[in-house]
Amino acid sequence: MARISIQSEDFDAAAEARALSEGRRDIGALVTFVGLCRDEDGALAALELEHYPGMAEAEMERIAAEAERRWPLKGLAIIHRTGRIAPGAQIVMVAAASGHRRAAFEAAEFLMDYLKNSAPFWKKEHRADGTAWVAAKTSDDEALSRW
Repeated sequence: MARISIQSEDFDAAAEARALSEGRRDIGALVTFVGLCRDEDGALAALELEHYPGMAEAEMERIAAEAERRWPLKGLAIIHRTGRIAPGAQIVMVAAASGHRRAAFEAAEFLMDYLKNSAPFWKKEHRADGTAWVAAKTSDDEALSRW
């Protein structure tokens, strides 16, 4: 069963990875990805993330179940922060544990591609020249299409 969390507070990526693998002798690979808030060459003061409560968790659970169906996984974790996030701070973490590296790498990448495109999160950039909602990117759609 996957660990799924939407939270405003920061997370400890190393502790989350340990929780998936500690004491497990059947795990040969643990892949983690942590997405950070960029400062956009100094132009970004903060990123504000909102989500649709209930729907976002359900979509994350659906994505995790699909990954578990496609790959022989031993554990998953998906953490996504909301609220105001400063440049350099963590936004999202995906961790996939498996007996073999290929499954763990592919599952982690799959999870991020689907999370970025399918989960109902919205980003607003706070810049010196004002605020603006972040539009979806064609490159994200292209990444998703390979799955």
